Amino acid sequence: MRPPADGEDGPRFVERAREAAELGPLGHHTHWTSPTHARPSGGDPAARVLEEGTWLREQGLGPMLFCGGGWYMDEQVAGAVASLGYADCTARGRPPCTIRLPGGTLLPALPTTHSVGALARAVLGRLPPYVHAYFHDYDLLDPRRRAALVTSLRLLGRRRHAAAEPGGPEIDFSEAFAR
Repeated sequence: MRPPADGEDGPRFVERAREAAELGPLGHHTHWTSPTHARPSGGDPAARVLEEGTWLREQGLGPMLFCGGGWYMDEQVAGAVASLGYADCTARGRPPCTIRLPGGTLLPALPTTHSVGALARAVLGRLPPYVHAYFHDYDLLDPRRRAALVTSLRLLGRRRHAAAEPGGPEIDFSEAFAR
């Protein structure tokens, strides 16, 4: 979940986040510039992660996962994510691994594999050994997208079990986010 932006209802956000946390692990998602602009256009992205992560904890929320808006990640952001104790979900399409940051800090990574639509198409067919679907809270407001997500997750749950922890090889940051 993306923490509330200026002018958004903070108490309502906390209420929704607590409801979400009752259903599964809570994730911290950052939009760097504004609620509608996912990629950074200025400022210090790592400082934003730390500020938002601190705010989430002050609200009694315990996010475990992180996904950078616009799939953005740099070494400083990765360091901030690791310092908050999160597992990173920013990369797409790579198997789970542990990322070794410069200086030796380790960051567990659970890369995303499917959007709502991709999951709906894949869940009835052949699935990769590892599936991590992502969606935004606004997907739940659209009845068709919500139905596709709920149905897909139910079918996925019948075919796969939840992984207890990230696994896989240890790789350098430069390999993990090579473009």
